[in-house]
Amino acid sequence: MKLLLRRDIPKVGLAGDVVEVTEGYARNYLLPQHLAVLPTQANMKAIEEDKRLAEEERKQRRLQLESQAARMRDVEVTIAAACNEDGHLYGSVGPREIAAALRDEGHQVDPKQVQLHEPIRRLDSLTVPVVFADDLRVEVKVWVVRETAADEAEEEEARKEREREEAREKRRREAEQYGYGAGVDALETDL
Repeated sequence: MKLLLRRDIPKVGLAGDVVEVTEGYARNYLLPQHLAVLPTQANMKAIEEDKRLAEEERKQRRLQLESQAARMRDVEVTIAAACNEDGHLYGSVGPREIAAALRDEGHQVDPKQVQLHEPIRRLDSLTVPVVFADDLRVEVKVWVVRETAADEAEEEEARKEREREEAREKRRREAEQYGYGAGVDALETDL
């Protein structure tokens, strides 16, 4: 079915284009959402304003994407992940984790924009492309490092436990030296 687009629709066409789409797509989505109309002469003339607005939106979006890409040049992110002694991750690092790390750095990135061929499964550093448009992409350096916060917390807890045990042992030795607590736990008295 031929339709005249009123708005830019990804992978279909731009505003003002006459496109061929399936009848179901046209009837169930494009026409009810007022994204397209039938290509009559009256509609072709009326669509000129929509074309101009869509062109301006494209320019604004392009400027926004270019400025976002410029801010992301030479960006490096570090992702801490749990791994074994050999450096194999217990899970994996994928586009979602990379996008979250970039958002933590203040960049607005969707996981769909991160072009990672396969998930990262080892401690590594690699360059990952972030795609903003077909002709606009930025390379981001991603460092996957060993997660140390949990290990440090466990070591700190073990150190405190050793200190508590040493303090108990010291008190016990002092008590033995002066004869305190010489094996008598309670006094037996007959009243």
